[in-house]
Amino acid sequence: MTQVDLLIKNAQVFNVFLKKFIHSDVTIKDDKFYWISDNLANVTAKKVIDLKGKYLIPGFVDAHMHIYSSMTTPEIMGQTIGKYGTTTIIADDHEITNVAGIKGLKNFINQPSPIDIYFGIPSSVPSTNSHMETTGGQIGPDEVKELLKDPRFICLGEVMNFKGMTSPDNTLIKKIIKTCRNIHPTMPLEGHVPAYTGEDLTKVIYAGITTDHTQQTAELVEEKVRNGMFVEVQLKSMHQDVIDTIIKNDFFEHVALVTDDSMPDTLLHSHLNALVKKAIDMGMTPEQAIYISTYTPARHMGLWDRGSIAPGRIADFIILDNPRTLSINTVYKNGLPIENKFKKSDYQFLPSLRSSVKAPKLEINDFKLKTDLINNGQVVANVIQINPVGTFTNHIKVKLEVKNHEVQWKKANLNLIMVQDRYGKNNGNYTLGLVDRGISKDGAVGATWAHDHHNIMIMGTNIKAMLKIQHQLIDEQGGYVVAKGDEIIEDAPLPIGGVVSDEPMTKLGEKISNIRHTLQDLGYKNTNEIMSFSTLSLLVSPQIKISDKGLFDVKSQEKIPLFEKL
Repeated sequence: MTQVDLLIKNAQVFNVFLKKFIHSDVTIKDDKFYWISDNLANVTAKKVIDLKGKYLIPGFVDAHMHIYSSMTTPEIMGQTIGKYGTTTIIADDHEITNVAGIKGLKNFINQPSPIDIYFGIPSSVPSTNSHMETTGGQIGPDEVKELLKDPRFICLGEVMNFKGMTSPDNTLIKKIIKTCRNIHPTMPLEGHVPAYTGEDLTKVIYAGITTDHTQQTAELVEEKVRNGMFVEVQLKSMHQDVIDTIIKNDFFEHVALVTDDSMPDTLLHSHLNALVKKAIDMGMTPEQAIYISTYTPARHMGLWDRGSIAPGRIADFIILDNPRTLSINTVYKNGLPIENKFKKSDYQFLPSLRSSVKAPKLEINDFKLKTDLINNGQVVANVIQINPVGTFTNHIKVKLEVKNHEVQWKKANLNLIMVQDRYGKNNGNYTLGLVDRGISKDGAVGATWAHDHHNIMIMGTNIKAMLKIQHQLIDEQGGYVVAKGDEIIEDAPLPIGGVVSDEPMTKLGEKISNIRHTLQDLGYKNTNEIMSFSTLSLLVSPQIKISDKGLFDVKSQEKIPLFEKL
């Protein structure tokens, strides 16, 4: 007689290998699945559950996400998304590494969590180079070798530097890729390959990149899969033609659903489960949608011990009332209800992570935009134009009046933007720029949550408000702040590295929701206002972005002057 810990009777069990539900009983022994059969014999169990026909699927595996994007800690992240069925994540925490280097990364990821967290080695610290942006840390081959000693690091995090990957020179990112290949030849190398096609895409794949998660079109999905890439589909890529392409071409072995960036207010109601439900609503069968959110991401990441309900696999599973509506009844982690693992730890983050903003406070005159090109007359400005969907920007030129060397940007309905070194490496050096389609009303927004360098970034139409926000961000050691007129009305402090809060998700989510709605009230138009603003400093996301060292063309990595003569 075989003794097991748990016997689950009368379940409709999703078999990922056959891609269908099968009526079975399931046994669990020592936190793992044991015998799955519709005719169990000689088995006794400490506990028996009769599901009476309910559905059993593996726990969701999110193969590409960022904990810091939810502005929270590993512990709170696990408590938040575990109840939505996500039991394993692969996190790329390059942001905390940009802020605090490998020491800060190790401290951050060692906080316990109720779900299993694996990691990608941060490959983009900095995302470009020190000539283009100031960061608090840097990752090179030596740091990669050190991190690879930790079995939790199972892939190379998203490689963003297209120029570095494709250059004939022996660049830093090429050295990092070579180091990974030498030590772990088969580990996935995650890429950040936005809109690259033809020979540009070929160059990236030839450099060793195996995976892409960026915004997709149907044509890009087809081209990447055809060329051997594994495609991770996030929410902003879930267009009908993309889903139809996956279904029509039976691409299910080559894709996975991922969250990438989940805002705190989104996490108040869903996580990866929302994408699975959306895929079903867009035409996938429940079996197909579940398959690409459990088995394919686990297999792609080499996690053969999860993503399926089979002997020897970790007993992470979800009980569903209805697979088509994806109505979650209960979530189990290691054979126990996940709530059993929600135990608050007394883990302490490094004091240096709580005192990482070292910029000097500015004065009102620092926000006056001036030029020496001309005293009175007109100049041409190179301007960042925000798109209403996604994080890509447009590079436009705008004629502006100049009076006594001061540029009259408000008359052109533009926003002023300022990015300042927060690390104390360049004496608080800052740069000013201009943005089109920012906020249209009187106010400002600012954050240290500014990808990827996470310097202080502030944008607005009211320079008094911009100054107040700059002072506030320094005083509270990081955050996300919005002002109406010249008064701050919403604030979400992020005191851990200037990018993370240790408040409960309910409180943090409400604050971010209030910031989002205030941005909408100020006239900011984008499908994700929070991410749109914060990636105006992301120097690897097309087309033109800004850092503490100036304006840059993303693809060429060339610096762009703010003003040109007529």
